[in-house]
Amino acid sequence: VQLQASGGGLVQAGGSLRLSCAASGRTFSSHAMGWFRQAPGKEREFTAAINWSGGSTYYADSVKGRFTISRDNAKNTVYLQMNSLKPEDTAVYYCAAGPALTVRSGLYDYWGQGTQVTVSS
Repeated sequence: VQLQASGGGLVQAGGSLRLSCAASGRTFSSHAMGWFRQAPGKEREFTAAINWSGGSTYYADSVKGRFTISRDNAKNTVYLQMNSLKPEDTAVYYCAAGPALTVRSGLYDYWGQGTQVTVSS
């Protein structure tokens, strides 16, 4: 599975962005998908994840109620809708694919290249 993340950019605080992660390969629908982010000088952290069917999702407390993860298996794409963005959301966002929904980055097998999100105050 190869992953290509897109949709990042510069937005003012309170604004919205939608990230997309397009996957190649016919096994996309069998993988759980996750979004992680890494701010400058910080470790990569879990943001959101969704199971293979889209029926289960999980969010970091810091984004709960503001971010929504979803997937379209027909389009081999997972999305992260980000609303009410804050300056502390500034980071490089990575998508990842793995066998099961988890917050543990080490359990994801495939990673995209990352897309920069910058939120100005």
